[in-house]
Amino acid sequence: MSQYSAVVRWVRGEQPFVDQRYSRAHSWEFDGGARVAASASPQVVPVPLSVEQNVDPEEAFIAALASCHLLFFLSFAARGGFVIDAYSDEAVGMMAKNKAGRWAITKVTLRPVTAFSGDRRPSPEEIAAMHHQAHEHCFIANSVTTEVEILLD
Repeated sequence: MSQYSAVVRWVRGEQPFVDQRYSRAHSWEFDGGARVAASASPQVVPVPLSVEQNVDPEEAFIAALASCHLLFFLSFAARGGFVIDAYSDEAVGMMAKNKAGRWAITKVTLRPVTAFSGDRRPSPEEIAAMHHQAHEHCFIANSVTTEVEILLD
């Protein structure tokens, strides 16, 4: 069993609070020293109470799904003897009401594009199979009820 942690910090400062006009800017701190500027999404809390350039939880959720998928895909490709030079994914998440009538990220669409090199190149069927394996093994995908769709060229 593994354990993971993050430190989330927010400080009110001099701003009012009970009037709901406080900044939603905060930070995420991770082991190893990485610090990420975070905020509520400007789609949820308008600027200036949110910070548009900061990462919001919804974006982080989508990035976590896409990142987990990427890491498993790279592993399966390497095990299969395929050399990957580049991988990119313009992942998109959709917020809608779920079956319980609550707002949720109900669907994430991954759009991975991979550049292979070397003598051994995977067929479209092998690429699709590696993506299927990556999805089946992704810890984050296995942890959520969100539909994850993988669109390949």
